[in-house]
Amino acid sequence: MEFENANVAAAFAAFPDEVRARLLGLRARIVAVALAEGIQLEEALRWGQPAYLVPKGSTLRLGAPKSGGFALYTHCQTSLMDDFRALCPTLSYEGNRAVHFALEDEPPAAIDLLIRAALTYHMA
Repeated sequence: MEFENANVAAAFAAFPDEVRARLLGLRARIVAVALAEGIQLEEALRWGQPAYLVPKGSTLRLGAPKSGGFALYTHCQTSLMDDFRALCPTLSYEGNRAVHFALEDEPPAAIDLLIRAALTYHMA
């Protein structure tokens, strides 16, 4: 998927090569889930990070934690991360806002469940 937002493209370009590659993989998964669900996705920057917004969902963000690796962030005032932690308790979490991965980690297929839950969070 091409970048439609120059600021988002610049944010990805600013990541170190290994981190960028891993985050682009998560980006592709977010886009694939949105397409499969028929959800219109807007890519923008939020808090300086690539963010994925939907009309009736909760924002997802991608970033590189200070501790290293890469991360998928959800809105901290939702139950998204707590619900996902119940499904995948062995992953590394940052409270109720992020799941962290080491650069050598492949996010599990179950991450698509978290993505889908966020993108459809406010749907009836």
